[in-house]
Amino acid sequence: MNIQPDKLWSKSFVTLTVSYLLLFLSLQMLLSPFPTYAKEQFHPDNFTLSLVTSLFALAAIVTRFATAALLRKVHRNVILFAGLVLAAIATILYPFASSMTSLLVLRALFGIGFGMTSTIIPTLVSQIIPKKRTGEGIGYFGLSTSIAMSLGPMIGLSVIKQFNFTTLAMIGTIVLILIIPLLLATRSIPKQPAKSAPSPSVHAATADDRSAGSSTARMMVPAVLNVLMSVTYGGILGFIALYGAQNHIEQIGLFFLFIVFTVLVIRPISGKLFDRRGPMLIVIPGALVVIASLLILSYAHSLPLVIVSALLYGLGFGAIQPTTQAWMLREAAPHQVSFANSLYYNTIDLGVAAGSMLLGIVASATSYSAMYRYAAVAMVIFMLVYLISLFAGKKEKASASAVAQENAAASR
Repeated sequence: MNIQPDKLWSKSFVTLTVSYLLLFLSLQMLLSPFPTYAKEQFHPDNFTLSLVTSLFALAAIVTRFATAALLRKVHRNVILFAGLVLAAIATILYPFASSMTSLLVLRALFGIGFGMTSTIIPTLVSQIIPKKRTGEGIGYFGLSTSIAMSLGPMIGLSVIKQFNFTTLAMIGTIVLILIIPLLLATRSIPKQPAKSAPSPSVHAATADDRSAGSSTARMMVPAVLNVLMSVTYGGILGFIALYGAQNHIEQIGLFFLFIVFTVLVIRPISGKLFDRRGPMLIVIPGALVVIASLLILSYAHSLPLVIVSALLYGLGFGAIQPTTQAWMLREAAPHQVSFANSLYYNTIDLGVAAGSMLLGIVASATSYSAMYRYAAVAMVIFMLVYLISLFAGKKEKASASAVAQENAAASR
């Protein structure tokens, strides 16, 4: 498949982006209604209820690490389609779970299938995005997850209200299965790159190892920021339906719809801004906007305040997420693209899992309103981590510059 060096909107890019939208749409349609269904069906406590979200996320994290190793032995197309089938089987079986334990087992199986698929598709996309347009390309590709994260819960809450959970599970399964003929019919999976021959030079290999090590270290800052951002989303996904019921806000699902508006506006802008200026002008303003959103949500007892909170959350969330992903890809060595994508999505799942569990404990001890105020603290830590890394980076550059000047003076 020939792709022009600077062309972003190729057939492969569009099809893979749509496929990723469908994958996350299936996930998100069930993610927010799941705690309500599990609570009504099996009456678990808040911590056990949080496992519905966190166990899936943890299974996906472990699977992504395994998938990265498996890619060395198994063709990526096999992993991609096997993951889709496994996720579809788990989804269609949800309504037949007879206990909370069996439901959690199915969530873990879905996490495995989702982890396999969500590792392969971003890696394929990274292969076809022009290097000079990484931020822009990731910004547009990331719209797939942002739109799904926004529309999916709203669709799910609406379906389960008008029909039942069985209907929702069937729709989620159909959405997953649609990805397979879409990819096969359009032939949009790019060819697997030829493996480069190992270098005969021990010194070259050592240099590559050092380069990979430093790249991995530089990816840790955006990875930590992504975890902290996702903690807040875990609290929203896991408990906003219950929060709406507690405050008698019948249309609480509209929170996710209004996120879409600002996400659609900010995603492309933040991607281009990252390509030109880096992350600084995005992450701090984005964090402040998310803090404002969570504080407003914690005091929201009417739909208008919920909508204001949603618009602000979409603005901050939609700016930060593609920035952290593009940042990781920019720091990654060429052979680390798959690792960078796995790290990005693992940090999302880790944050969602941690947020769901920790904020669930907070909600049990206090209230849902207080829980969202505690969630805002995660974004305060987010800003501190970034500012500390910025200061440390400048200090390291100054030290390196001083050493270089001393070496240059000594060589004269």
